[in-house]
Amino acid sequence: MDQGIKEAAQLRPEKFSEAEWQLRLELAACYRLVDWFGWTELVFNHITARVPGLAENDKQFLINPFGLHYGEVTASNLVRINLDGDVLDGSPYPVNRAGFVIHSAIHAARDDAHCVLHTHTTAGMAVSCKAGGLRNDNFYSVMLDNKIAYHDFEGTVTDLEEQPRLVANLGRKNLLILRNHGLLAIGRNIPQMFISYWTLERACQIQMAADSMAGPGQPVTQAVVEATPLRGKQANRPTNEDGTSSIFGAMLRKAGIRYDELV
Repeated sequence: MDQGIKEAAQLRPEKFSEAEWQLRLELAACYRLVDWFGWTELVFNHITARVPGLAENDKQFLINPFGLHYGEVTASNLVRINLDGDVLDGSPYPVNRAGFVIHSAIHAARDDAHCVLHTHTTAGMAVSCKAGGLRNDNFYSVMLDNKIAYHDFEGTVTDLEEQPRLVANLGRKNLLILRNHGLLAIGRNIPQMFISYWTLERACQIQMAADSMAGPGQPVTQAVVEATPLRGKQANRPTNEDGTSSIFGAMLRKAGIRYDELV
């Protein structure tokens, strides 16, 4: 890590472990980067991360304080909650129920779902509203062949009864298009989750732009799809090999986001 991570580590409040503080800093940086990319929706949507160092049956995660814009999220004001939505760190901020319902369902069901990102971007929602979903006909979408799950729209996600259906539709995949709703990405860590989401969002942007142009689309053969790099085993390499940490750090530098300013 860079951008003042050492300075920020020295400013750790005693109530947070070193591991949790590191996660809080990285998650706050992710919120700021999502804001920089313009993927925010007023004060809505969420990015969550599971608190490390706990027993498997004690799943707690960090979520944004409801009512603050992503540009106001810091490592200190992230809210720590459990799978029942109880605030565990004495935070004065409330938690958005829709965020709790979606994210807690995934964190509870998937041991590998350490981080979850959900958005309502224009491109993501536009593709989610099309019956055919995302097509395998652009540079980025072919990388996601057979990696995306779909969940039918049931209205605003505030009903706990929807959780089993959402989890069942997600299965073991790490990308989910919530029909008529938006996009969701899961990751084993924040950089990996972010880059996975970026790829899906980029694919949706290109499809939306292509559909706005006259003339027939240019299809991609299945043989090309199957030969596309990062589609198979390469897509599941450890983070230190797939470069996601380096890309995440580079984008933080590009956006001028410093860890020591996120305390």
